[in-house]
This record gives sequence, structure tokens and C-alpha cells, in this order.
Amino acid sequence: MSDQIRTKQNVPQQPNGNDQPDTGAPSSAFPGGFLAIATAYGDYTKKSVEDTRLFVEKLSGVKSLDKAMEVQADFAKSTYDTFVAESQKIGALYGDLAKQSYKPFAELVAKMAPTNR
Repeated sequence: MSDQIRTKQNVPQQPNGNDQPDTGAPSSAFPGGFLAIATAYGDYTKKSVEDTRLFVEKLSGVKSLDKAMEVQADFAKSTYDTFVAESQKIGALYGDLAKQSYKPFAELVAKMAPTNR
């Protein structure tokens, strides 16, 4: 045998970075929650960019300082309202994800709890 083959045979198998411990839960337990959160962030970002683009267009067409301040105030109010609404929506999605992630542990604890019957 060559030295290369002998060396490979004597090296113990080492786990690669892709091995995951078996927790009893399916490995694809939460992709829906993560996908919903990512989608919500993406939608909010798209809306924010579009709103900003429209604001800049409106502001560039303004001829007076009063009108510019009005456009800016409307934009600030609209942006704040959107931020609050989207933050609440995303917060609720994170809450749902947390509930999903603890569900297997709750089931495990329920199975292990002694019954006094």
C-alpha cells in the first residue's frame, strides 16, 4: 500500500460542519416562520423605498417653502405610521415563531411529566 492510502485509513472520521444533533424535531420545523418574517421585511423595505421615491418627486416639484414643509410633514407622518404598523406586524411574526420553536419542548415536557392517577 502507498503511504497516502495508509494515512487515509488511519485518520478517524471527523464530523463536518453540516452535521446537526438529533433533537427529535424535524430539521425543517420553522422555515415558514422565517420565510414570513423575511417576506415582511422585504415588503416593508420595498414600500419604504417607493414612498421615499414619491416624496422626492413631490418635493422636487414644490415651488414654495410652505408647500415643501407640508410635503415633508405629510411624509414624516406617513413614514412613522407605516413603521409602527409594520413593526407590530413583524413583532407578531416573531412571537409566532417563538411559540413554534418552543412547541416541541412543551410536548417533551408534557410526556415526561408524572401523572398521579
